[in-house]
Amino acid sequence: MAKKPTMAIQLYTLRNHIQTAEDFDRTLARLAGWGVKDVQISGIGDIPAETQRELLAKHGVSVCVTHKSFDWMRQDLPAVIAHHKTINCDAVGIGSAPGDSRGSIEAVRAFIREAEAVGAGLQAAGMTFNYHNHDFEFRPLDGTNTCMMDLLLDEADPNLLHFIPDVGWIHYAGLDPTAVLRRMAGRVKVIHFKDYVIDHDGNRRFVSLGKGVVNLRECYETACELGIPYIAYEQDDNWVNGDAFEATEESWAFMQSLIQ
Repeated sequence: MAKKPTMAIQLYTLRNHIQTAEDFDRTLARLAGWGVKDVQISGIGDIPAETQRELLAKHGVSVCVTHKSFDWMRQDLPAVIAHHKTINCDAVGIGSAPGDSRGSIEAVRAFIREAEAVGAGLQAAGMTFNYHNHDFEFRPLDGTNTCMMDLLLDEADPNLLHFIPDVGWIHYAGLDPTAVLRRMAGRVKVIHFKDYVIDHDGNRRFVSLGKGVVNLRECYETACELGIPYIAYEQDDNWVNGDAFEATEESWAFMQSLIQ
């Protein structure tokens, strides 16, 4: 097996606990106590980048990727670059495409042009632009068999548009996450591990890692095979006992079991 990915935590899971510098400090301390050394920053409050850097250094935690506003990237890319340099992160991500960039092949192609422009600016600064998927990217467009992800993979410059594949959303869309990971080979720094179940009413419900229907061990083995550097746990809601920290600790323990 190839080199094992580094395990990380997507802080969007703990977004209610990173809205102030004091909370961010306490949250990082708790994660560091579990052995977490890498995080993705997303959903954080209005905390200056310099303060973020100081607190990250205090707890020995690094940032592998972020989720930031695509509008911010389009409107003030130098500020985005400066922010990421301050927190020592070279991977700039967006959580999703804007709503007006999804509904047709033409709209997706327009998004690709904008994303490539952002990606070129980031590349010049030694950074990458990274796209995080949900399930809508796999729905056919304009009555064809082509979906948004096909266009992102096949038409966008692979040097300018990278991916943060979310295996939970890919599985929910009805695809094999490992097959999609292979299609993205060479364009992924961080994978999101997410798990879910379908309840008795037919509704999707997120669960802690290893408690749902996604074959995360197979996804882990594929990540090793492809040499993907990081795997980050993310759970949007439905935390065990309503406690995001409890869900994160439970999922972190599952992630550690994969690498043993």
